[in-house]
Parts: sequence; C-alpha cells; structure tokens
Amino acid sequence: MTGIVTLTAAGAIDATYRVGILRRGAFARADSYTREVSGKGVNVSAALAAGGATTAAVVVLGADDVRFARCGLTAALLRIVEVPGATRVNTSIVDADGATTKVNAPTPPLSAEAWDATVSAVRDELAAREQPWLVISGSLPELAGTHALVDLTAIRAAARERGARVAVDTSGAALDALLADPAGIDLLTPNVDELSAAVGQPLTTLGDVVTAAREIVARGVGIVLASMGADGLLAVTDQRVVFARAEAPHVANTAGAGDAALAGFLLGLTRAPAATAGADPLAVAAASAAEWGAHAVAHASTLVAGPPQGIRALVDTAPDLTRALNPEGDA
Repeated sequence: MTGIVTLTAAGAIDATYRVGILRRGAFARADSYTREVSGKGVNVSAALAAGGATTAAVVVLGADDVRFARCGLTAALLRIVEVPGATRVNTSIVDADGATTKVNAPTPPLSAEAWDATVSAVRDELAAREQPWLVISGSLPELAGTHALVDLTAIRAAARERGARVAVDTSGAALDALLADPAGIDLLTPNVDELSAAVGQPLTTLGDVVTAAREIVARGVGIVLASMGADGLLAVTDQRVVFARAEAPHVANTAGAGDAALAGFLLGLTRAPAATAGADPLAVAAASAAEWGAHAVAHASTLVAGPPQGIRALVDTAPDLTRALNPEGDA
C-alpha cells in the first residue's frame, strides 16, 4: 500500500470529559477524563495505522507538550515540529446521552521559521514514500505578523514534485482559499454546511448535495466526499455518485468521526484493486469511510483503536436524489 502523510499545522491536545448531566451554568464533576495528542491529521494517521497503513503525521506542537506526545499512543507516527510554549487544548464534554459538546482553543500563529520547518518535514516524509498521499487536515494558522493564513504553495509544490495525491479536510478561510485555486486536489471532504457555504446555496436533498459537489468537481477537484452526519455520506465525481451509511453500535463520542471516515475512504481507495476481482474502487472506499466513521463514534476517545468489527455499510450506487436530508443530520 502507498504511504500516507498527514499534515496538522495546528496540533492540539484533546481533553475529553465524560459527565452524567451537563447543565449550562451549573457545576459538574466528570466521571472520567482522558488527554491525548490530537489534531485532525493526527486522528487520520491514527486510524490509518489502526487499519494497517503506513503513515506519518507531521504535526506542530508546543515544546511544553512534546514529552507527553512522545509517550502517547501515536508517538511512533508523529513527525513533530516543535514551537515554543504550550499546545492548544480542545475540550470535549460527553454526557450520558452521548451528546458531545466541543470547545476548540484558538489556533496560535506560526513564525516563518516554524512554517519553513513544517514544509521541510512534509517534503522529507513524502520523499521517503512511493506514490504517496498527502492529507492536509484541520485549521491553518496565521503566519505571525501577517494576519494571513500560512501559504500552502510550497506544500502543494512538494506534493507535485513527489507525484503525491492530495486530500484536504479544512474549513473557513482556508477552504475558501483552496477552492479559489483547487488545482491538484484529488479529494476534498466538506460536510454539508461547508459545502453549502462553498456554493452559496442551501442543501436540503441528496440531489442538492450532488449538484453542489459537482460544482466543486468542475473547479478541478477529483472527488468530493460529502459528510452528511446521520444521513451518511456521498462520494461524488464528475461521472459517479455513491451513497454509503453505517450504523454505529452505540454513540460514545462524535469527535474525530470525520477524521476516521477520511482514513477509511483512503484505506478503501488504496486497497480496492486488491479486494476482489471487479471491485468498484469508489464504492469500496465509500463503504469503508462510512464503516470507519461509525466505528469512531462508538469510541470514548478521539483516537480509534483497531479496525471496525461487525459494522457493515449500506451502499447505493444509484441513490434517490430526491431524498430529503435530516435537518439534524450534520449535527
């Protein structure tokens, strides 16, 4: 299997509290607490490794937390770019009903030197692999003193030089910038809200999602993997639409489910030719994405351990495009 390099330019420590009842403005004592190195690309690499893929996670972390990171479950995967100070903390509070309340710390700016070191680390990791994938995932920091996001030009050039395929999972201004110049993006993974904002239209049916995804594909993106939350997901190309949905055995924590789904899609896409004779790579990948996403939801922590067991996706290569989306589907 091809190697997969992930980039998390805004690394994080994920703190997860489990409480019985969460009431706004009231005191609550947690039943349990976990702390782990995270950030979207790290989550993707953790799931990829759990699925048997070769992966490396380039991640920017504060020096105060590097020792902790090197002792964690993902330590062997991490290519750490160290910056002064502490790493931002993203907090999830999961109540007895399985609802997750999440508060992410702001993304600190990066110095020019730190960004250069990040680009160099990505370039080195890509050079060490044959026909790699590069996954650019999560928030992008500002370049210190500029009030502008770090420039991905050098990252994208490194991917081109190494013949790497590029997947992107980001939002906000970073997504807007990439959609203005999407050349070389092979896979984009917006949720319904992000896709709606990108095309400036409300999306209320599967057909609306497909139309919006095809508008993005027409700009030069190879595949749009649109997450619809409880409504499942759609993998859309210029010629194909595949719907997939899987039921989680139970809901423990929704944080990181999208990252696991992206990892599952890549696992399915890179393994499909070897799966069975005549396998449909897009359908295999979509099913794998749905299964890994459902698997992640059943995990108490952000990071998944091991591949899905006993979870099977419903896949439809000709879905009913008139089907209405659940208004809470992407919650």
